[in-house]
Amino acid sequence: MPSHAEMRHLQFSVSQMFNLVSDIEKYPEFLPWCMGLRIKNRNADLIVADMIIGYKMFREQFTSKVKLTAPDKIDVMYEDGPFKYLNNKWVFIDKKDGSCIIDFYVDFEFNSKFMEKMVGSIFGEAVKVMVNAFERRAKIIYPNSFCNSVDKH
Repeated sequence: MPSHAEMRHLQFSVSQMFNLVSDIEKYPEFLPWCMGLRIKNRNADLIVADMIIGYKMFREQFTSKVKLTAPDKIDVMYEDGPFKYLNNKWVFIDKKDGSCIIDFYVDFEFNSKFMEKMVGSIFGEAVKVMVNAFERRAKIIYPNSFCNSVDKH
């Protein structure tokens, strides 16, 4: 049952990071291991989507609901696929200087003990790679806000 929590202070606003993370259609363009994404339903505060993730010979598809609570929270609720459960949460905390702290949490368990063992050994590092991908994407789409991360926890 891997879980990971990470906080980072970034030189991007809460709204910039909320918009970036909620733009899930773009994930295959920059998120490692995201091989495809299909929106099944979308309204102002809820997205239902299928995501295909893969690495080497591993490939899985799962469905999740993404609850958007603008301007500062995104919750991902697992619907269907290879997991017993999947919980994922983003919280964006506004700093007075226009920057923000991202508070990211993910916890899941595969149905397959084999997959759990295989992914568990690399999970912590894989999540850091994914959070780094969001930070790199922010530097690309918000270049005028770019300044190196000011603090990593």
